[in-house]
Amino acid sequence: MFDKKSKNILLLFGAVLLLLFISQVSRPTPVNWAASYTSEDKIPFGSYILHEELPILFPEANVVEIRKDPFEFLTEVTDNRPSAYIFINDALQIDANQVTALRDYVTAGNTVFMSARSLGTLLEDSLKFTLHTRYSVLESDLEPAFFSLREKSDSISKFKKGVYKATFKSVDTANTTAIGFYKSTENPIDALNFIEIAHGQGKFLLHTLPEAFSNYYLLAGNASYASTVFSYIDADQIYLDAYLKSGRKIVSTPLRFILTQGALKWSLYLLLFGLIVLVIFKAKREQRIIKVMEPLTNSSIDFTKAVGQLYYQHKDSGNIINKKISFVLEDIRSLYYMNTDLLDDDFIHKLSLKSGASFRTTKKLVECIAHLQTKMDHTESDLNELNQRIQDFKN
Repeated sequence: MFDKKSKNILLLFGAVLLLLFISQVSRPTPVNWAASYTSEDKIPFGSYILHEELPILFPEANVVEIRKDPFEFLTEVTDNRPSAYIFINDALQIDANQVTALRDYVTAGNTVFMSARSLGTLLEDSLKFTLHTRYSVLESDLEPAFFSLREKSDSISKFKKGVYKATFKSVDTANTTAIGFYKSTENPIDALNFIEIAHGQGKFLLHTLPEAFSNYYLLAGNASYASTVFSYIDADQIYLDAYLKSGRKIVSTPLRFILTQGALKWSLYLLLFGLIVLVIFKAKREQRIIKVMEPLTNSSIDFTKAVGQLYYQHKDSGNIINKKISFVLEDIRSLYYMNTDLLDDDFIHKLSLKSGASFRTTKKLVECIAHLQTKMDHTESDLNELNQRIQDFKN
């Protein structure tokens, strides 16, 4: 099928494709530096390690991951034990309903911990603070520290890769306690990154370095800083938010409501399965369309009609009479095997017996034929009479 040259070209082409495939498969997967902060993600800025270590950081508390909207969850929760609600993400945009629910939750004596570079203007206005973030490449490492002497140690936590510097620019001094700051030559008060806001019987703990709780920095020797931050939380019940996350998987299809409802979802799957089965069996059992074939037309009949019409228009009755007589005699010879040279009484008698026509009808036909054969000129009435005798004989 192929000559030697063609085979070599095909082999070379296949080898190149194979090498490309191997290079793509064996190439290391690039690191995903996107912000996720979900407990399932093991990428640098996921929170898989934090999720696994929280029960160790809070050995006497029950840690529960919450995958609902905070407003929805807080309106349904019935546990009255002192608890803490932890939110960690690169940005937290808290809406009005969530702000109201969180304030009521803290007023009842609970703690809300939030670590993000942005906390939303509604929360800022509600708790009377402003947060400023510098979205520029850091020239040096960020070194977070604590004002309290008990948090001072020889270990230094440093952050730079994938980090932006966010600080509190103004706070409500009557209700706010400064906890942490970034070490620098500037005034520590101007570099606040961790504050506590008293509210009712509880408190808000606001922190601006969420990267400290990511997989990357927890594995980079900064776990002690994260544990120190969490030491400000004292609760018997820990709620870890899994809803306000940048990496949360959201169903974007228009069928998302159906897919989130168990009964509707399985009804949809059953319907699709039934349609597939119907298509398969209907395609196998239904005969394909058969092309309509038009029957062949009898051209001899059309030709005869055309010739007859031609003779009729020219009033050539004699010619038509001769042809009809010839056809009738030919039918007698071929059907009844009779000699038509002598049309006498014996012939009439035999023809009547073989054809089944009456002797009288047969005799009128034969006498009409004999009369017209001897006549020189023929009229239209002669043609009509012959045609009538032929019809009587055949019927």
